[in-house]
Amino acid sequence: MSTETEPRWRRLEPDQRREQILDCAIRLFGERPYAEVSTTDIAREAGVARGLINHYFGSKRGLYLEVVRRMVTVPVADRSAVPDGSLAERVEFSVDWLLDVISARGKTWVAVLGTEGVGNDPEVERILAEADEMAAENLVRTVGMRDVEPAGAELRAIVRAFGGMVKAAGREWITHGTLTREQVQLVLTEQLTALLGETFPHLQRL
Repeated sequence: MSTETEPRWRRLEPDQRREQILDCAIRLFGERPYAEVSTTDIAREAGVARGLINHYFGSKRGLYLEVVRRMVTVPVADRSAVPDGSLAERVEFSVDWLLDVISARGKTWVAVLGTEGVGNDPEVERILAEADEMAAENLVRTVGMRDVEPAGAELRAIVRAFGGMVKAAGREWITHGTLTREQVQLVLTEQLTALLGETFPHLQRL
C-alpha cells in the first residue's frame, strides 16, 4: 500500500473519521457544483465506504448542509489582539482577520454563497441567515461598538449589509482574480470605517 493512500485507511476514532469525510466534501464542493458531486465521489476521496456518509450525515444533502455551516460560520476573533487605537485601526485589524478566514476556506466559501448549492433550500437559507447575524454581532464587538444603544439593531443591520460587499469582493478576489487580497482589504477597510464612523452616526439623526 502506498504512503499516499495508507493514512486514509488507518483506523480512526468516529469524530476523526467524520472530520475526514467532511474535509473531503469541503474540497470537492469547492471544485464542482453540488449536482456534480456524488456520495461515491466523496467516499472515494475520503477512502471510506459510502455507507459511512449516511451513517454520519444522513444523506448527501445532510453532508452539504454541514459543509455550508462550516464554511459560513465565522469564528470569534481573538479580541486580546485587537489594537487599542482608533476605529479605523480596529476595523483594519478586523478586516485583515476576516480575509485570513476567507482565504483558508477559498473556493468552497464562494460556492456555498452562490448558486451552485441545492437551490432555494430553506435550511440553507436559515444557516446563512444565522451566520450573517453571528458574524455581524462578532464584528461589532471586535471593533468596540457592542454597547451602542438604543440603535444596536440598526448598527447590526448596517454590518449585515456590509457583509454583502464582503461576499461580492471575495468572489472578485478568489474566483475571478480581478482584485488582489490587498485591494480587497483596502476597499473593505475604507468602506466599513466610513459606514461605522460616518454613516451610522448620520443614520441615528434621521
